[in-house]
Amino acid sequence: MNRYLKEFFHRGLIFAGFGPIVLGIIYAILQATLTDFSLSGGEVLLSTVSIYLLAFLQAGATVFTTIDHWPLPKVLACHFATVYGAYLFCYLVNTWIPFHPQALLIFTAVFLAIYAAIWLSVYLSVKALQKRLNEKQKELQ
Repeated sequence: MNRYLKEFFHRGLIFAGFGPIVLGIIYAILQATLTDFSLSGGEVLLSTVSIYLLAFLQAGATVFTTIDHWPLPKVLACHFATVYGAYLFCYLVNTWIPFHPQALLIFTAVFLAIYAAIWLSVYLSVKALQKRLNEKQKELQ
């Protein structure tokens, strides 16, 4: 088995359990704040399994950033496709967003904006850290 595929599954399995924990916290908050909040057993099962898969795929997708011989656009495309697909599937299967073109467009626009903001902040943080480390290295020489 490819070492990156192995790492994808490893990362996914380590962090996937956090998805249902977060879901449980959200459901507890909804129950505490809404007077008529209730779920069927099937809804709980579906949301728990789908959020586990979402967390698994999101954590596993971080492996793309470790493939040094891939160019950054390919890394971003693979990571984005995996995470976007996981979120879209999870939100649609749980009917958290309706399956209508306008809703999907809004979801996609918001997802793209947040994704770009996160990657830009990570990129700028890494660049700033790299600059500081290079300056310290020059001082030591």
